[in-house]
Amino acid sequence: MGKLTVRALRAVLVMVLTGSVFVQALMLWALVSGKDPEDGSLPLTPLRVVTILGIGAAQVALVCVWRLVTMVRRGTVFSHGAFRYVDVIIGAIVAAALVWFAVTALNAPSQRDDPGVTLIMAGIGLAILGVALIVLVLRTLLAQAVDRDVEAAQMRADLDEVI
Repeated sequence: MGKLTVRALRAVLVMVLTGSVFVQALMLWALVSGKDPEDGSLPLTPLRVVTILGIGAAQVALVCVWRLVTMVRRGTVFSHGAFRYVDVIIGAIVAAALVWFAVTALNAPSQRDDPGVTLIMAGIGLAILGVALIVLVLRTLLAQAVDRDVEAAQMRADLDEVI
């Protein structure tokens, strides 16, 4: 991965992380201060709590991506240390899916006239879980690459012994 790509990705990660912290802080302020009275049309307090948790899951994934980019830059991504970050990313995506299902459940009563919205939201939750499965497949590919790297190192060591 080139330096320009790494810098561009890090710039995007910083902007997204900064924006998400800002939105999370505003949501937390609205929740704690009670400045935005609920009119009863939507359960705002539970939605705010769930949104804050969902943003937190995304932030965890962003930090792990940052760490993986650092490992790529150093050339150490094909090591057992990368699995910890990939596993946390998978967990954060699953947590985000669960948070989305909670939003869907909180929103469902207000969609009794149009249950299609709830079905679409549930489909989006399944798509989020699909992303977790894709990352799990990529983790398997990483495991295979690490195994091949270990095998190659062992073969090099054996060859050096013979020579």
